[in-house]
Amino acid sequence: MRRLLVQFGCPLFCLLLVSLLALPTACAQDSKPDNPSPPSTQDPASVTAQESSESGDVLTLFPHSETAPFWISGQANVIFQWHPSFPAKYSGPNSFHSEAENATSKVYTLYLGYELTHTTEVFMDVESAGGHGLSAAFGLAGFTNLDVVRNPELGLVPYLARAMVRQIIPLSDDHVSAERGPTTFGLATSLPARRLEFRIGKFGLVDFFDANSWGTDSHLQFLNWTVDNNGAYDYAANTRGYTDGAILEYDDHWFTVRFGVALMPKIANGIFLDADLARARAENLEFVAAGNRFLHRAGTVRLLSYLNQANMGNYEEAIRDFKNGETPVPDIISTRQQGRHKYGFGLNFEQEFTSQLGVFGRLGWGDGRNESFAYTEVDRTLELGVFTKGEKWKRRNDRAGAAFVMNGIVAAHQEYLALGGRGFLLGDGALNYGHEKIFEGFYTAHLWRGFFASFDIQHINNPGYNKDRGPVFVPALRFHVDF
Repeated sequence: MRRLLVQFGCPLFCLLLVSLLALPTACAQDSKPDNPSPPSTQDPASVTAQESSESGDVLTLFPHSETAPFWISGQANVIFQWHPSFPAKYSGPNSFHSEAENATSKVYTLYLGYELTHTTEVFMDVESAGGHGLSAAFGLAGFTNLDVVRNPELGLVPYLARAMVRQIIPLSDDHVSAERGPTTFGLATSLPARRLEFRIGKFGLVDFFDANSWGTDSHLQFLNWTVDNNGAYDYAANTRGYTDGAILEYDDHWFTVRFGVALMPKIANGIFLDADLARARAENLEFVAAGNRFLHRAGTVRLLSYLNQANMGNYEEAIRDFKNGETPVPDIISTRQQGRHKYGFGLNFEQEFTSQLGVFGRLGWGDGRNESFAYTEVDRTLELGVFTKGEKWKRRNDRAGAAFVMNGIVAAHQEYLALGGRGFLLGDGALNYGHEKIFEGFYTAHLWRGFFASFDIQHINNPGYNKDRGPVFVPALRFHVDF
């Protein structure tokens, strides 16, 4: 039992928690908080839009129409990180560097949208991601900067990040209010309470799956990969974090069900996607329930499952080949085989305690038999965090948060790394296994209109699951502007 708890494999607890928190209230359509939380998507370019309308403050550099059929906005996000030297008994080709270093990332984005009809919308997002991450983004399962592209050779050349069509199919006459802009990738300010939505095109799966109002945004909130996303969710994406696919969603007052099919990369962490759906694909299913069950305050529970099929390697096979003398070190690449599967589950929750204070968290479980392929090298994860706004100290557009994450990998993955194997992120040449434990805290200050500045600090124990390395502190400064 103790081992099961350590590995975070508690499905009975998860189902009990969902049943307690996800039940609808008598007035489900009024389940939003008095002072609603920032919208929940992976890359909210305009998290401030809703707060702006409530506070009367202008939180973008230029005003945006609530009625025009088009949308134009942009953002810039610059993050500077540094860490001092830290103890390490040894280092390998994919280690987080033990000597002091610094790095700067830069992301610039242009969002465009057009409302073709009241039920049909199109969106396009052009992006440029430059700079680099600490240690070239190697050596940590929970890497310190979500804005970093793991292939720095791609450079600052702009690219098409998203291009999608949204079709809304009304199923009721009553309507609910909706956020407008790239935060939700929607232009309608009012939507049928019961409806179907269909999206097809290019997007990030975590634009819509595993969202969290307080732990999802690397531009105004946290920075760590496994704070902003469920580390055990190996969601389909190319190196830049995007894929092609389709999502079908059903909304009905207090709950949402969505299903998505997307393309997998051809190789682990690769830039090119495999367009043969019969051979490789990702299937994602999520149930979202919202209500006011606790303290009459808004809460949301999200239950996620995914199944990936791709040209994956197998850890046990790589270890066996090494022990049989077929490879000089375990080599996951040499064991790749089309049609292999990887699956997992996630629990994601958020709960308000006051209009200014909330808690959030995630549990994640992946089967871990086949290789980590698209996001990061995590098979188990546990996250708990707290988020607050600055109204108590008369800084109502400031926000602050703290989170703790513990990541783990299965026994075969541990042995693979301990014998000198390499994943697309990890590989110290050896491994004295311990759970990777991360604490992150941040404070984001609103400077003027669309300008924000943040200070962030991360403390990482057992970087890359290795007790022989670390701990390490990683402070950061972030500058953000919403146009």
